[in-house]
Amino acid sequence: MRIGVLMGGISTEREISLKSGEEILKNINKDKYKEIVPIIINKESDVIEKAKDIDFALLALHGKFGEDGTVQSILEGMGIPYSGCDVKTSAICMNKALTKKYIKRHGINTADWIVVKSVEEIDYDMIEKMTYPVFIKPNNGGSSVATFFVKSESEVENAVREGLKCDKEVIIEKFIEGEEIASFVLNGKVYPTISIKANKGKFFDYASKYEEGGAVEEVIKIDPFVQEKINKISEKTWNALGCKSYSRIDMIVSDGEPYVLEVNTLPGMTKSSLIPKSAKASGMEYSELIDNIIRYSLN
Repeated sequence: MRIGVLMGGISTEREISLKSGEEILKNINKDKYKEIVPIIINKESDVIEKAKDIDFALLALHGKFGEDGTVQSILEGMGIPYSGCDVKTSAICMNKALTKKYIKRHGINTADWIVVKSVEEIDYDMIEKMTYPVFIKPNNGGSSVATFFVKSESEVENAVREGLKCDKEVIIEKFIEGEEIASFVLNGKVYPTISIKANKGKFFDYASKYEEGGAVEEVIKIDPFVQEKINKISEKTWNALGCKSYSRIDMIVSDGEPYVLEVNTLPGMTKSSLIPKSAKASGMEYSELIDNIIRYSLN
């Protein structure tokens, strides 16, 4: 196949997308495919213009016009298969509040939340009921861009204003004390759990995710009973949302109970990203991971 690696994009996560794309290009098995074409997306029309001659789109895009189902819809219209989840699942998972509604219907634990579209809509009584601290972030964002750990009412309005610079909606989510983990699912199978401990920030923020030494991210051994819960919830979340090929499910484990925070349908594939680490812990090298993503996406 002639494979196009789509990267860059128009979201706030463009720089991370470029890094994901570079890492994929560096590691993909070039002997296995007819041709590997880097396709840098700078505007929406680039997909139609630059991807028209490829046989498969390997998506390294993140955020808006990447994970929200738009690119997937365009590629389907062009008759080009692509990596990851379909249009509907991508659109649902990009919207944090909608994801939480879906999984809650299926009996999956998630932190309480409210959504606001302006500072005038802020319901301080509801936030008080959730109790401080809370997280305030764009509802359709990623990579912890414009994400704030808010400890008091006086900080709420500014955090909402900043979040609304990146998105039309902001989600205000109850903080759950516990261990942050990432569960990697490939073709419905759950891979080793990654524990995340931020070094530089108070939480797993942008700097912690992408700066050298920003966080300690490692495969961990968990109590078998808790691990079984994580695996079952990962599978249940995958099925509830109709995921395909691969995804990363972010959770907090509090007092032995996992709470799903969000689902990433095109998770980062940079050198410091969690998915390659989880795959490697199970004996799968990066190039094999890419092969599997392509294979399962085509299936």
